[in-house]
Amino acid sequence: MPRPKTLMVGTGEYTTGYVHGSASSSDKSAGVVALTLFDLRHQGLLGDLLMAGTNGTKFPGIRAHLDTAIAQRYRDLDTGFASFPGDTVECDAEAYRTAIAALCPGDLVTVFPPDDTHHAVALAAIEHGCHVLIAKPLVQTTAHHRALITAAEKHGVLCAMEVHKRWDPLYADARDRIRKLGHLSHFNAYMSQPKSQLDTFRAWAGKSSDISYYLNPHHIDFLCWALGDTARPVSVSALAATGVATERGIPTEDSITLATRWETNHGHQATALFTASWIAPPSDVHSQQNFFYQGTEGEIRIDQAHRGYTLATDADGFSSPNPLFMKYTPDADGRFAGQHGYGYRSIADFVHAALSVNAGHTTAAHWHTRLATAATTLPVTAILEAGRKSLDQNGATILL
Repeated sequence: MPRPKTLMVGTGEYTTGYVHGSASSSDKSAGVVALTLFDLRHQGLLGDLLMAGTNGTKFPGIRAHLDTAIAQRYRDLDTGFASFPGDTVECDAEAYRTAIAALCPGDLVTVFPPDDTHHAVALAAIEHGCHVLIAKPLVQTTAHHRALITAAEKHGVLCAMEVHKRWDPLYADARDRIRKLGHLSHFNAYMSQPKSQLDTFRAWAGKSSDISYYLNPHHIDFLCWALGDTARPVSVSALAATGVATERGIPTEDSITLATRWETNHGHQATALFTASWIAPPSDVHSQQNFFYQGTEGEIRIDQAHRGYTLATDADGFSSPNPLFMKYTPDADGRFAGQHGYGYRSIADFVHAALSVNAGHTTAAHWHTRLATAATTLPVTAILEAGRKSLDQNGATILL
């Protein structure tokens, strides 16, 4: 069976680590998606790689960046890819369609452009018979979410959301323990990124999406995944803080909290708070992230940003690195050695699932219990959409 081609739609920080003409100042300066796919191609699992954006004039800079950040850093790792649109084309919002036309049924597409474009890109790929992995949020509305479920079922392909927290060994263990802690009583999650991200995402922040859509899916998905069918969300009301972003000319909220009410399968009431912010000061980590889970028979706390591992250098000062997510440091032989990181595995496991479906060993439906498929993550989108509606209605309670 020929190795499938893989198209990366979206050329920004998470795919390439390249932002506004240079390496990102975040903890992802080498990117995540492209690096993972380059390595999977090196292993012989994937065929040709393609990348699609809207501005072709960025590609020479992207190639130079990937050469410096990856090809020159890791032994024997090729960073070549075909790009759409051409290098002289300044704007082509439909370039992804040209790239998809170059694929065959059974090929793979990763979707990491701005949130409001996810639905159109993913639907085009699915209708072409491709397996699709989409950045969180999968989409912004339940109507679009249901449309992707229907299309994926019709074409027999995988459609999943990339939520790497599921592959974090601490989160995975907490999920298993939550099942034995009685019923949900309260959940409180916080996730932030520094003010510099407002400039990184200036092109879409407040125009086509917000910080809740961008960060809260991590912990919303985790809670839904952990609870399974033992509880369901019934309403959402949202609160927001403003000031920093608007003073920078960016029409968006600084922080958003989604207050959600849940009902257990025994008819008990429970609550969950999800807070996301992008006005944090510079610190030892790029993203503060933690949660507290209170069950009726026990509780769990996780500080995901701090694992008891610190680093101090003359060049970069003090930090709390997290190689459990992506290990960027080469091994003793100079090769990439990040295959066990949960950022890597969330993409690699999708690739392995797609290969299994292509080989006829499994069907797409087989992976509903193993991946964050569209068919199993509708409540995540419902909560996010209700949160946005609540903010637009001055904090009104939105029933689910």
